[in-house]
Amino acid sequence: MFGKSKKGKYNKFNKIEVKETDIDQKISAMIKLLGDLHGSEQLIHKAGKLKALDLMRSSSISAKIVALERLVYEDPTIENEYTGADINAAVDRLEESIVDIIAKKTVEEELENKVIIMMQKRQNEYFREIMAQMIKEEIGPDNAQTLKKYAELEMLEEKQLSNSAVELMRPTALSQVVGQERAIKSLVSKLSSPFPQHIIIYGPPGVGKTTAARLALDYAKKRQYTPFLPDAPFIEVDGTTLRWDPREVTNPLLGSVHDPIYQGAKRDLADGAIPEPKLGLVTKAHGGVLFIDEIGELEPLLQNKLLKVLEDKRVMFDSAYYDPDDPHVPKYIKKLFDEGAPADFVLIGATTKDPSEINPALRSRCAEIFFDPLSKENIQAIVADAAERLSIKLAPEIEAEIAKYTIEGRQAVRLLADAYSTALFRVYEEEKKTDAEKFIQLNDINDIFITMQDLIEVIQAARLTPYNQTKASFSREIGRVFGLGVSGFLGSIIEIEAVAFPASQSGKGTVRFNDTAGSMAKDSVFNAASVFRSLTGKELNNYDIHVNVIGGGRIDGPSAGAAILLAIYSAVEGIGIPQDIAVTGEISLQGKVKPVGGIQEKIYGAKRAGMRRAFIPAQNRYGLSAAVNGIEIVPVESIEELMIKLFKSTKEREVS
Repeated sequence: MFGKSKKGKYNKFNKIEVKETDIDQKISAMIKLLGDLHGSEQLIHKAGKLKALDLMRSSSISAKIVALERLVYEDPTIENEYTGADINAAVDRLEESIVDIIAKKTVEEELENKVIIMMQKRQNEYFREIMAQMIKEEIGPDNAQTLKKYAELEMLEEKQLSNSAVELMRPTALSQVVGQERAIKSLVSKLSSPFPQHIIIYGPPGVGKTTAARLALDYAKKRQYTPFLPDAPFIEVDGTTLRWDPREVTNPLLGSVHDPIYQGAKRDLADGAIPEPKLGLVTKAHGGVLFIDEIGELEPLLQNKLLKVLEDKRVMFDSAYYDPDDPHVPKYIKKLFDEGAPADFVLIGATTKDPSEINPALRSRCAEIFFDPLSKENIQAIVADAAERLSIKLAPEIEAEIAKYTIEGRQAVRLLADAYSTALFRVYEEEKKTDAEKFIQLNDINDIFITMQDLIEVIQAARLTPYNQTKASFSREIGRVFGLGVSGFLGSIIEIEAVAFPASQSGKGTVRFNDTAGSMAKDSVFNAASVFRSLTGKELNNYDIHVNVIGGGRIDGPSAGAAILLAIYSAVEGIGIPQDIAVTGEISLQGKVKPVGGIQEKIYGAKRAGMRRAFIPAQNRYGLSAAVNGIEIVPVESIEELMIKLFKSTKEREVS
């Protein structure tokens, strides 16, 4: 059976005669172990393939060792002849090899069992998830508690109060915005164009800036030559509420990225560690208008970021978690990170701040429009229109009385609504209870007549004082003149008075001025002293002069120079100044009346105080709106011209 080997030699295993010893028992035990390990049938099959079956049945120990070696090492070419000590060494090697095989097989079986257990566990979890999903699809994510909360919300939705009077009276057409004809024309022309501009609207509160911007977009959408589509959005936000995190964790204006770990991205994204961009208001306004009220209140760094968006018309996102090569990233997230989000909109900002307080870079990109303060006539028109919409009747003097206490259209409507509520309460209380119930049931509450007493009760309850008390009169006073000031686009009257006494010692007079009026106003006093000398040839140091701004009002800027000079001149010369005129203008050392800012607002302030004439620098006479009608505007080039026109007209009035 052994024949020739591959080396051409005859095997002589069958000729070796060895008695059954301990070694033979070990060999039999090892064969039995292999049988237990592989199975008897598998072992016989394996021995046949390795040509070890006959060697296993041989009576030769050397042949059995070779059979074991072929089985253990799985090599059918092994042909060795062992004698003496070689047999023991070979048996020891086989024992170690079989032990290793058994140990390896045991570990493999243990691992297989653990894998099977884990797979079974995962399979059970997977089945449970599928079952839970099926249950959700069948009955939804709600339970008894969530359904109860939902029912409570539905019940709250059923309870609604009527709109406030301010919302009800909000203009629905540009023609209903009172007192801003020139500004609205400018706003509409800049917005309803093939190339609409970014705009900043300046003006006091409550004059219709927000409403005009919204209505201007509606107007532009109806024009075929504008780029605005019928569904162009109008996104409104208040700049004082636009708080953001410098780390870009949150930015409601421009947008931010929610990382998958700390900020709770969607579960399917969090499981894959995929960040999720959140779009901001600039993207929601894409194709329309982004209106930022109080834009001057935006943080400087956020303003700079907004400028970048205005330039690029896109918002770019970045995140350390984003992997552009991750195949699990959804297409929309990949597009946002790679290309950014579109943000092509028209910016309209509104502010009550002075233009000098607005970011110059922002101003350079925007057209600027100024809304005028509302006059008494404007307020009266707003009140009359509101009363007509509410179908209520007013006492004849109600409109004028409301106009005394506010310059804001919004507050005027609120006062009217409060007076309406007071009148309704009065009527209800005057009637007997049954009659009152009948009165309410008949729905005649619109047929209410508001009396002056109703309005007075509202004014007293709110502790209101007249916004501008009428200060003008037909009298003349020595050393007293009205200047004009402006703050936040609201003009006001500044009362300036002066007294002069001969100095106790010639050439040692003093000039006093209240420091609370500001250093700029104090400089105007010294300028006035120099101009006074050139006009009259008199030295002010021969007089003790005290100049006072009544109420301690602070004067920002040199615009009170002309008024201060008039007060000093009147006090020294003893000439009375008419109390129905107001003066504004800076004076130079040569006596020129220089232009000043806020001229439109200052004239409004003069009108509200009942002034009949306003003397202004000649260079400020251009650009005044028609809303200043009702007051005589007198432009002057110099202080000398001012005095000639003022006192000559005064003498003519005295003669007449």
